Amino acid sequence: MHKLQLENFLPYRLNRAAAAASLQLSSIYRRKYGLTVPEWRTLSTLAQFGELTAKQIGAHSSMHKTKVSRAVSSLNTRRWLTRKRDASDRRLEKLNLTSRGEQAYKQLEPQMLDFEVQLLSGLTATERDEMLRGISILEKALGVLEQHGIK
Repeated sequence: MHKLQLENFLPYRLNRAAAAASLQLSSIYRRKYGLTVPEWRTLSTLAQFGELTAKQIGAHSSMHKTKVSRAVSSLNTRRWLTRKRDASDRRLEKLNLTSRGEQAYKQLEPQMLDFEVQLLSGLTATERDEMLRGISILEKALGVLEQHGIK
């Protein structure tokens, strides 16, 4: 029988790598705007997709509904998003970025893309392609893409 060794256990390694990347990335938007990770994910999801509900944001970004709710409230307080009740289902709110929210996102977007370039710059083209292919294969095996409505 094999003994579990965390440093070789794939879920642990993936979590550790994701946490390190997220921490480094968060320093950019935290320094510029004081945003939390859920606030950034909410802002960027709305910037990419436009009008969404909090439930849709949570599903796409894999965030718990309470984290999304707090992020929406905070972004609303900053006047970076608007909340509009759905006419056909009053329990739902449609969320949209305001021009202030869009402006903040546009200021952060190039820095986020630069971070990704920097992160990948230590890899050869072959290593980068293999890693990205491996992540895609893993996402497919875990059903991640379908969970987020991506085919």
